[in-house]
Amino acid sequence: MQVVRRARSGRHVGLVALLAALGLAASACTTAGGSASLQTVTVRSTVGTAGSTSVTVPAVTGGAPASSGGASSAPGSPGATASSGAATSGSTSTSSSTPVPPAAAISADPAFGTRTLGPADPLKISVAKGKITALTLTSPSGLIVKGAISTDGTNWTLGEVLGYGKTYTVAGSATGTDGRVVPIKGTFTTVTPTSKVRTTISPGDGKTVGVATSVIVSFGVKPADGANIAKYVSITTTPKVTGAWVWIQHDGGQWALDFRTRSYWPENTKVHVQANVYGLKFGAGAYGDSDVTSDFTVGRNQVVKADVNSHDLLVYQDNKLVATYPASFGKGDTADKITRSGIHVVNDMKETTLMSNPKYGYTNVLEHWAVRISDNGEFIHANPNTVGDQGNTNVSHGCVNLSLANAEAYFKSALLGDPVEVTGTTIDLSASDGDLFDWTYSWPQWKNLAVKTY
Repeated sequence: MQVVRRARSGRHVGLVALLAALGLAASACTTAGGSASLQTVTVRSTVGTAGSTSVTVPAVTGGAPASSGGASSAPGSPGATASSGAATSGSTSTSSSTPVPPAAAISADPAFGTRTLGPADPLKISVAKGKITALTLTSPSGLIVKGAISTDGTNWTLGEVLGYGKTYTVAGSATGTDGRVVPIKGTFTTVTPTSKVRTTISPGDGKTVGVATSVIVSFGVKPADGANIAKYVSITTTPKVTGAWVWIQHDGGQWALDFRTRSYWPENTKVHVQANVYGLKFGAGAYGDSDVTSDFTVGRNQVVKADVNSHDLLVYQDNKLVATYPASFGKGDTADKITRSGIHVVNDMKETTLMSNPKYGYTNVLEHWAVRISDNGEFIHANPNTVGDQGNTNVSHGCVNLSLANAEAYFKSALLGDPVEVTGTTIDLSASDGDLFDWTYSWPQWKNLAVKTY
């Protein structure tokens, strides 16, 4: 190959360099395996005087393209540089892009995977920037748990209580605002209690009771969060009444929610009590064992009035006097003998019972027609030994003594929950006198203690 060269004048320095590069590129291409044929290339110089220069170089036919990086072009050689430059100038660069995440974001409260869910705890699954299209919560046995998707599709809420010590599985999907579908999946595991709290309701189903009856929902233990437990205890009455729930510690340290009305119940009131406490947390490891209900009726309005200074026991029904019984009350003003003033409530009735008071010299004495009116030992009962004092003198150790016939008549008229209003003594009935003391509080006092009112 022959190259025609001009003298290296200043204006042709760039031209010469270009021609040299073209020659090297052609040589490199030929070496890479192509066959060469001569080709005339005309290069026009734009520097200085216009003109052109013709150069004959080999043309490449076949073989690897210059951009293939043939092995004969060593790194850093002019051929490699020219070849690299040709490849770069003739290619398009494409950078890799990061995938855009779906718009819909799924969350759960409590979080997916929790292992300490209470069976009665609320559970919500939500989606941001999207809507839930389908969702099921399944029990270990394959049963679908009740739940509902909100009208706007942004959340699903649990619709029933769960079992203890079980793992529940979520499966579903949501569609984001970008139209992409996102799976919803996860698990929730409920707690296994170390102890279960048993709940009872008094009065029980089907009972007919007096107008001073307190509703007692007993749990035995004091809950760590009494206000929360009270949310799940309700009462429905026909007709409606005004009343309030108060936490009371009864005999033996037993804790209960007591419902007391502002005034005595209207006669013939129908009462429904519901304690939905299954799954509720009462304390460390202690959870409610089961839900409990009771339906009972308030009977006729009977109120007993006992003025110790009159020595009579008066029985009223519907505010009308229906019976007067001569009586003997507690002797003197000493705390262990006096019949206390205040609203007592009939809480137990036995045709026969054994009574003891070792301090005053008697044990297991058989008594008849015994109606307990407080847990401090006060009864209305028959005592034939004091018939001569009944109606004129108070000689008992705190009980209300009647004749055998009068005691039987009163007994047969009484109901659990009847009020017995004692007046005329110097010591009032109080919480220290035993179990049923709800009526020792005024209504403002009771309401002030309430965790829930109606």
